[in-house]
Amino acid sequence: MRASLADQGSAGAAVGICTVAVGLGANLPSSVGDPIDTLKAVRPKLEQCLRCVLGDARAACWSPLFRTDPVGGPPDQPDYLNAVLIVESKARPQRSQAAALLEQLHELEHFFGRERLEHWGPRSLDLDLLWWGDLTIEEPALQLPHPRWHQRAFVLAPLLAIESFNPFQAPSGYPPLTDLMEATQERPPRPLASQSHGWLAGFGAINGCQAN
Repeated sequence: MRASLADQGSAGAAVGICTVAVGLGANLPSSVGDPIDTLKAVRPKLEQCLRCVLGDARAACWSPLFRTDPVGGPPDQPDYLNAVLIVESKARPQRSQAAALLEQLHELEHFFGRERLEHWGPRSLDLDLLWWGDLTIEEPALQLPHPRWHQRAFVLAPLLAIESFNPFQAPSGYPPLTDLMEATQERPPRPLASQSHGWLAGFGAINGCQAN
């Protein structure tokens, strides 16, 4: 039986194991196809990005996909597809590495055709660095934890889905995810049937772990 990320984190507290979380979203086509095609195509690239920055990332845990309502931005834009990736790492959280990771996330967005034309507008790919352990950064270009991760149903629903089969360590100082979800005023995201779309939630390929 595989130990949960939370169990692994507790067992490895002395060596400083923590989690890194990245949110994914898309509601416009990209060069590879529809939003679901984009999210499937970015999975291995995102895992490789995390390997390069973290160095010792050991396990990637993917949420299922959810269809979610747009929040803010122009009216009548398409629904989003959203997911979250959780990775555990022994790398000590550092501002320089967090900035490098954010830069690589922006490069991936650009690779898949992201254009920043309007605030909260539709996009072919959105990648948000949600947290890296308890690292706290307050800068115009980089804020950790992400200031709205705990307020958005399109982030909380995927996190809750991961927690249900593989508990993990969220940043300290926040209520439980279930309480955060209940506090949102947003329509609950709708889960997609993973098998019918070729999206496999569960463990990814970082350091040899294969998706189930």
